[in-house]
Amino acid sequence: MKNNIKVQRAIHDMTQADLAEKIGVSRQTINAMEKNKYVPSTVLSLKIAKLFKKPVEDIFFLENED
Repeated sequence: MKNNIKVQRAIHDMTQADLAEKIGVSRQTINAMEKNKYVPSTVLSLKIAKLFKKPVEDIFFLENED
């Protein structure tokens, strides 16, 4: 699964630390998600989508091998 969290952060002028604080995780968690090293839970995915006011599938998407 890939995501465009980094793009959404840039659009909303947010740092990793800003996003982490708003959704209650560490900056390292945001970094791991952006590098596709960590797949977030459903709850965390929905929090991110809600914060960016986007459908979850606009932020997270499956790859062919998923």
